[in-house]
Order: sequence, then C-alpha cells, then structure tokens
Amino acid sequence: MKQNLVLIGNGMAGMRTIEELLKLAPEKYNITVFGEEPYGNYNRIMLSPVLANEKTIEEIMLNDEQWYVDNNITLQKGNKVTEIQRGYKKVIAEDGTEVPYDRLIIATGSTSFMLPLPGADKYGVIGFRDINDVDTMVESAQQYKKAVVIGGGLLGLEAANGLMKQGMEVTVVHLMNTLMERQLDAPAGKMLKESLEERGMNFLMDHSTEEILGGDRVTGIRFTNGLEIETDLIVMAVGIKPNIDLAQNASLHCERGIVVSDTMQTFDPNIYSIGECVQHRGAVYGLVAPLFEQAKVAANHLAELGIARYEGTMTSTMLKVTGIDLFSAGDFHGDDETDELLFHDVANGVYKKIVIRDNIIVGTVLYGDTIDGTWYFQMMKDETNISDFRTTVLFGQAHLGDAGHGDETRVAMMADSDEICGCNGVNKGDITSAIVEKKLFTLDEVRAHTKASASCGSCTGLVESLLAHTLGGDYSEAPSKKPLCGCTDYTHDEVRSAIREQGLETHETVRRFLNWKTEDGCPVCRQATNYYLLCEYPDYNDPQSRFINERAHGNIQKDGSYSVVPRMFGGLCTAKDLRAIADVADKYEVPEMKVTGGQRIDMFGIQKEQLPAMWKDLSEAGFVSGHAYGKAMRTCKTCVGDSWCRMGTQDSTGLGVKLEELTWGSWMPHKYKLAVSGCPRNCAEATIKDFGVVCVDSGYEIHIAGNGGIKVRVTDFLVKVDTEEEVMEWCGAFSQLYREDAHYLERTAPWVERVGLQKVKDALATAELRKPFYDRFVVSQKPAQIDPWKKHADGADANEFTPIKV
Repeated sequence: MKQNLVLIGNGMAGMRTIEELLKLAPEKYNITVFGEEPYGNYNRIMLSPVLANEKTIEEIMLNDEQWYVDNNITLQKGNKVTEIQRGYKKVIAEDGTEVPYDRLIIATGSTSFMLPLPGADKYGVIGFRDINDVDTMVESAQQYKKAVVIGGGLLGLEAANGLMKQGMEVTVVHLMNTLMERQLDAPAGKMLKESLEERGMNFLMDHSTEEILGGDRVTGIRFTNGLEIETDLIVMAVGIKPNIDLAQNASLHCERGIVVSDTMQTFDPNIYSIGECVQHRGAVYGLVAPLFEQAKVAANHLAELGIARYEGTMTSTMLKVTGIDLFSAGDFHGDDETDELLFHDVANGVYKKIVIRDNIIVGTVLYGDTIDGTWYFQMMKDETNISDFRTTVLFGQAHLGDAGHGDETRVAMMADSDEICGCNGVNKGDITSAIVEKKLFTLDEVRAHTKASASCGSCTGLVESLLAHTLGGDYSEAPSKKPLCGCTDYTHDEVRSAIREQGLETHETVRRFLNWKTEDGCPVCRQATNYYLLCEYPDYNDPQSRFINERAHGNIQKDGSYSVVPRMFGGLCTAKDLRAIADVADKYEVPEMKVTGGQRIDMFGIQKEQLPAMWKDLSEAGFVSGHAYGKAMRTCKTCVGDSWCRMGTQDSTGLGVKLEELTWGSWMPHKYKLAVSGCPRNCAEATIKDFGVVCVDSGYEIHIAGNGGIKVRVTDFLVKVDTEEEVMEWCGAFSQLYREDAHYLERTAPWVERVGLQKVKDALATAELRKPFYDRFVVSQKPAQIDPWKKHADGADANEFTPIKV
C-alpha cells in the first residue's frame, strides 16, 4: 500500500526532490504538493529576464500543471499551508484542506528581507522574489517613471537592470561602498559600478535610508544624511531570510533555518526539509547547486535506499550581471598569511585576483573574463599545490594547454554556430537551446541531452561557463561531490576506496555493497568499475563492460570495418617484419595501409570475422597487438639516438624498446603514450607525451603529463636521472601511480593538473617510495602481456567474431 507524501513548497528545491524520488521509487507514495502561488513550478533564477522582457512566464516554467497530472501528483496551487499537526501527522491549508502524511517535506524557501523603515508599508514598496513582484514592477513601469532599488547586491542590480529595460529611471542605493561586496572585492566592484553607470544606472553609495515618504503610495525617500529624492517605486533587495515560521509553529528545532541532519531530516524523523529554509551544519544556502544536492539526498532516503549523505557544499558563484561576467569563490579578501596574484586590464575591462595560502588557492574573484573560474574552483576544492605553475596560473588553463579554455573561446563572444564539443560536433547554439528548452541546470544534464563534454571531457570548462552564461543569476556549478554516474551517489574515488578496503572483487559485489540505483549499471559505471577492479585484481576482466574496440581488439571505423596495428617495439622493424605485414595485407586484401604518427603500420578495412585469422598469421610472424584500440599503453616513439645521429647523446631507440617491453599491454585510465628523444632537439616529441624521456650528455630528463591532442600541452619536468635502470624504475612507478590514482577516462595531463605535480613528486620522491609502485606494476603486467591477438586466434571468445546469420 502506498504511503502519503506531502510537500510544502512548490519551488525548485522541493520539486527537484520529487523528480529525483520519481526516478528511484515512482510507485512508493501518493504525493500532494502545496504551493502558495497559483502556478506550477517555475525557474526563479529566470525572473530577472522576465522583468527585462527577455522571457515570458511560460518559458520559465519547469513543471507545468499537466506534468503533475501526468505523474499522478495532486497540486494544491495557490493554497498556503497554515499548520502542521505533528501528533496527528497531517497538514492544514488556509482553505481548510487537511491532508495526512507518512512523510513530509518542508521546502518553504526564503522571503525578501524588508527593512523596518517608517513608511515601508506604503503601496509601491515591494521585494523581488516571485512572479507577483515582477507583475507589480511591470505595472508600475507603465504608469510611473522613477524607481529606487535598495541593495547593491546581485538581486538589486538585476531588478535595477530590468526596471531600466522597462523604461524607468533607476537609482540603486547601497549601504556599503562596494557593489556586490559578498562576491567582489573593491577593484572589481568599482569596475562593475563604472560599467553600469555607462549604461545609465545611477548609484548612491554609502547611503542609509531613514524614511519612505508619501501618502498611501510612495513618493520619495529620505536618507540619514538628510538627502531626499523622488521615486514612484521602491524595491527592497537587501537580502533574504529563511521562511521558517511554519516549522517554528510546529515546534521543529530552528536556528537561522530549519535545522537538518546529513540525511536532510529535521528533529522529527518523519519530516524532511530542503532548500533555502534549511540550516545544515550551521550553514544556509541560497544558490541552486547546494539545493539540488540536498534534493538528491532527501530523495534517496525517502526511497528508503538510505545511503546518501549531504556533507555541505563549497560554493562558487558564476554570474552575469547586465551582460558582465563575474566569478567568485572562497576567501578572496585574504589576510596577513596569504599572497595575492593580480591582473588588472582597465582598458579591456578585465580583472583577476587569486588569493593563495601555502601555494594553495583559497579564493578568487574574476571580472570580465571568467572562463577559468571553474578550473580555479576545482583546484580550490582539491587543494592543489600550484607551486610548479604559480607564475602562469593567473593566465588561465589555456596557458597549460587544456582544450576548451582561453580568451579565444570566451563563451560570451562565440557565435551560436561555433563548435564547443569537437568530439560530438555540438555547437554553442545546440547547448544553449537545450538549456533553455529542456530546463537544464547541471553539467550532467547537458551531457545527457547534447553529448557535449561527454567524451574526452576537454570542453568541460567551456560547457560549465556556457551554463552559467545562459542561466545567469543564481547559477552555481561544481558541487563538492560529483558522482561516478547517475547510478550511484558515490564518486570515482569512493568507489575505488570501497573496492580496496572492502575486498570487492566483482561488478555485482560493488553494486550490491554500494547500493547501486540500477541493477546492472550503465555503460559509464560498468566501464569505470571494470577498470578499477582490474587495476586492483590484475586477472579480472569483464569483456561486456568494455568499449567495442577493446572487446574486438581492433579500432572500429566509420564503415563498421576495423583497423589492425601490429606492435613494433620502439618503432624498430626489419625487412622480414615488413614482408610479413605485406603478405598479410595481400592475403586479406587490405584496401589501405598507412604509417602512423606513433611509428607503426596501420591496416584498414578489415572485416570483424577476418580478425582472428589475420591475428593468427601476424602472431606466427612474431607480432603482438599494438593496443591502438584501447585505454592502454599505445606506443613508445623514438629517434635513432647516438647509434646513427650526429646529435644523439644516448641510445634512445634501445631505451625506447626497453620501455615498451616493460609497459606494453598495460591497461590504463586512458590512452598512454611514451617517447624517447636522443637529444634536446626532441625529434621524438617526448615533451608532449604522457611519459617522455629527453636524453642529454649527462643522463636522462624525465617529463610527464604532455598532450598532443586538440590543444597541445607541454610536459612537466619530473626528474633527471643518470642511468637507463633509473628511467625504467621511474617509468614503472609513475605508470602505476597514474593507474591507481587517476579517474577512468582521465588523461595524465588533466590528472596532474587536478592533483598537482607536487603530489606526484612527493609520492615518488625516494627509491623506497617508488619500489612498491614499480613492483605492483610488474605484477599487473603478467596477465596484461598475454597477447590478446594470439589468445583469440587460438579460439577464445569465438562468438565475438562470428557473424550473425539472418
């Protein structure tokens, strides 16, 4: 029999909880929703565009009335709950309606804080929180000309901008001498004020209101310094306060907000509370991202899964104020123990400030150019040591080579036809349309609907910036915990820790122990979990949890055929090797062959059913798989070194062969490329590889985390060693550290940028520290270096290569 669930508050936080609950347990409850406003659930963030005539009410609706009907939800719109009778477990509305509950959610949000001024009760004095306030402002703009907005924060500036677009003359009154002082420091606030003044907005800074003048309707305002100005409308935007009256009257424990636990339960375990009315661990939140995180946790417990916890959210604020991009996070004021990195370009309207304590970012404020805000914020959360790139961090991630960042791709300046995601061919217009039309709020939702950022991930920062640019207002991305996928609330690191600490050895035990939401998982979590399991247990492998390329051990092409790349260690080959490849190409009528950038030969156009026989011939000729298809060690590119080259300083080819013999076959979080250059002229391009060696007269320089992809990233220098044996040790140890620490599908470049180069150096600083990593890598290579081509040529998994007969 279904239980009764009542939601008080038909806003974004409460309704997101209902949406999450319907995903988990659609048949568990009879649901009743009470809302004070006569509408469905709308996007409160978008009230400012409605005021500015850029959106209509219909366009900002998230759940229209038909949605409630379709989901068998009873909507009591325009009906305020006036009493909660906890003893009888029922709620009573102002029209007398009584509804019993087994579980209750209080999501009453917040109310505008109205200054207790003489005359504040006059007609024409309003807040800015709902559709009714917008209607009042629009109506006033049609009859009157002058408006005053009290409060120079985000809400006040958005109200002022909307009223200006309605044709009113607007003055913003602010108590402080800096606009948006909670998000901006003094220089950025000054730039914002000057920019808004150029657009026609007036300001009275350092002004405190004494009295609101007029008869029944406001006609003016007087300040404590004696100044009086005329006005026909006053909008108070001095802040919000949690709406806790109903909870207090029900004797629920409240402080600044309704106090809840990590499960979003109040002191009455039958009553949950989420959103702006809530106080969790002493904090209250007014941005979207924390509220949506709370909604997921509450839904998890209402569905009686009981595994999720809300541990608070480190928030950043990415805003768009009247067309000006702003970003802030953390402690951007600093103190005597912090350093500041500053960039101030007055002519171009750009200001950047990063506050650092012990080489860790603790706060940042950006004005005009916010493209790197999400990157700085991620480093803040991860406490990344930036000492190795401190001198360039202010210039952004583009300086480090990560695709999707840089001045040239600033989202505000991009045309709708400009491509954002190269992997999936998604342009800016596709993403913005999806955000608006499908009411998307998070990166995961954009990925699900557009595929942008869903492949290599290099455009993630750009997509997040586009989300903020499109949503504006209260948008806040990057919650402190991003789950591995939608099947679980656990992160990559938490899943890996559970496998290690609990001795979980199969997909089934992982999903069962961590209470997966889906019985069999999804392609995202199956592939990631498969990698984490085989990394912990080298003999483990579930072929059905791999990409088709890895199941078929060949690269599938656009026409459904495959390419075959035999391994040539260090790029070396003999005439006999070339004849064997030519014989195979003739026998199987290979339509095209090509020498690859990794110094191999690629044969194209092979049909899937031909693969085992071709592999058999190649295996008998002495070849093994080149793993050009896998999230694995690919190649070790070399130059000829001192064997032939006049400039060579060491035997780079010989060392490359040894490195490839050590690492071939190893499964990695992503593709993994090596190179050895025989001198600093770097003909093998070692400084754009995952692990690169540059030979010098006195030894070997080791470089890591390079990328030669969409956006080139030069490697970080790791260490200089004297002997080939030391290079081999460092290679095995670094490779295993990457295998054990990086997230699945995370290349070495973003991994090192995420955790910090110093972490890698510290983990491998001494021979005693490197040895366990090296030893584990060698152990993992024993099953990995069983050639998959020979194995399948001998008949293993024959059904994978047998055509289906129609």
